[in-house]
Amino acid sequence: MTRILLKRIVQAVPLLLVISLIVFLLIHAAPGGPLSIYLSNPNVRPQDIERLRQALGLDRPLWQQYLAWLAAFARGDWGYSFSDGRPVAARILERLPASLELVGAALLVSLALTLPAGILAAVKRSGWFDRSTTALAFAGISLPVFWFGLLLQMIFAVALGWLPSSGRTTFGAGDLGDRVQHLVLPVTVLALVQAAGWSRYLRGSMIAVLAAPYVLSARARGLPPRLVVLHHALRNALGPLVTVVLLDAALMVSGAVVTESVFAWPGVGSLFTEALARRDYTVLMALLMLTSTAVVLLNLVADVAYALLDPRVTA
Repeated sequence: MTRILLKRIVQAVPLLLVISLIVFLLIHAAPGGPLSIYLSNPNVRPQDIERLRQALGLDRPLWQQYLAWLAAFARGDWGYSFSDGRPVAARILERLPASLELVGAALLVSLALTLPAGILAAVKRSGWFDRSTTALAFAGISLPVFWFGLLLQMIFAVALGWLPSSGRTTFGAGDLGDRVQHLVLPVTVLALVQAAGWSRYLRGSMIAVLAAPYVLSARARGLPPRLVVLHHALRNALGPLVTVVLLDAALMVSGAVVTESVFAWPGVGSLFTEALARRDYTVLMALLMLTSTAVVLLNLVADVAYALLDPRVTA
């Protein structure tokens, strides 16, 4: 197992380099640039634009800009934001707690819905519960996230007035109850969308495992059905789900862009949309590389977890 992990880590380095190069070229190929906001201002002189271009290093060839960025990023120097001049690391760190709070709560709720729904749907296959959860899962997968979020806002925030429509806290408040109220709607959107897909993975995996010879043998020995399902079947059926959950968790932290935008949640996802609108190259590169690194690392964690749940993987 250790040899396999070391091999995967060594393979991850050139993969991340290729990703960084592709992302760097795509960002710089997009129309406009970090100085476009100044170009439309008649009070900014051309010599001021040129001075800014030199100060930001945008006058150098693209390959020199990439190598300079890569060397600085490897040293932990993520540069400064083009939009406000603040360190990129500081801007990300101030937004990260909000995203972790949102994603952490959404993951707990998603798993609380996924495990019983997936297990019961597999055990009661083709029954009314299986058909109901299948229909709900298809609806959750098919619904656009932004539409679902706006619908919840219209019902529970505007029409009923039960919950706040946006933000992380109420201005002047910020106690635990207020923070929980602000979490309810965005967590509901993320949790239901994720649980819809995850429950299908768990159901399919459970159905395959329940038909395995060792499960049939356990049933033939007269073991209680609950013990057979939860001890013999569930452990081996969790492998595919663990992989999907870990990969989705990495993408949710940095990529809950739509949900954070709809609910004005001050997290990393909303920072990404702001940086994209302003062509803030340094912030975009840092966020995209953090996302890529998180996906690669959590993929390794998923492999380890899969091997612990099913020793046949490393046999």
